[in-house]
Amino acid sequence: MQVIRAAEAPKFQLPGVEFTGLAAPSRGSAGLCTWKLAVDPGTGGAPHTLDRDEVFMVLSGTVQITPDGDKLGPGDAVVIAAGEPIRLTNLGEDTAELYVAITAGFTGTMADGTTIQPPWAQ
Repeated sequence: MQVIRAAEAPKFQLPGVEFTGLAAPSRGSAGLCTWKLAVDPGTGGAPHTLDRDEVFMVLSGTVQITPDGDKLGPGDAVVIAAGEPIRLTNLGEDTAELYVAITAGFTGTMADGTTIQPPWAQ
């Protein structure tokens, strides 16, 4: 068993978004990655796709996960199938918080074709 304490979990910053790494191969989970997102009001992430299904669970705030997706609020969850476009946008006036889960080892593809394996999931 490996415990990841909130105060010790690694944090990664992108403009308007903080990723708090939880489960990942480097933190004892060979098969699953999870992280917590904090998204500033009005922030929209970079469009991308993933090669695995991804699950978003909204803790607070109002968000849209896909370009034409439904508004989601606290307690809502959405499964985005592999290959579907993702662009997380905080539609509210406060910071939105979410948990995310995906199979370890996934690859993301940005709109310009660049592939990534984000550090919070390694």
